[in-house]
Amino acid sequence: MNTTEHTSAAAQSTGQRAPSVWPTLQAHDAPALIDFLVDTVGFERTAVYQDGDRIAHAELDWPEGGAVMLGSYDPDTEGWCLRPGTFGAYVVTDHVDALYERLRHAGVKVLREIADQPYGSREFGIADPEGNKWSFGTYRGAPAPRE
Repeated sequence: MNTTEHTSAAAQSTGQRAPSVWPTLQAHDAPALIDFLVDTVGFERTAVYQDGDRIAHAELDWPEGGAVMLGSYDPDTEGWCLRPGTFGAYVVTDHVDALYERLRHAGVKVLREIADQPYGSREFGIADPEGNKWSFGTYRGAPAPRE
């Protein structure tokens, strides 16, 4: 069974969708953002490809499923350039309270305090050093439609 088949099988057995959408972002200081997301937030460094002193491509996995791609900001890039600080993501975690406390104690800028939401999620929001917004919560989304 290849990695894609394994991921799809695991997703089907848990009722979760396989990760097939990769949010992407760019950073003025991509190595520092990668370190923040890995060392402070808890993402896992899966792949990092450098081109000289810039990050050409990086993949960071979330231990509970999903991932993001990022790289160094280059306004001269043809066709695909994302201004740093304009990204936002919702990340699902079963450990929202522990993560909130760990990030707060690490001095991370909290944008939205942890709270229970009327739709059943418990969540909070932070800003990373580049100004991107990250929300962490327990809401896994509506169930996928069945055929």
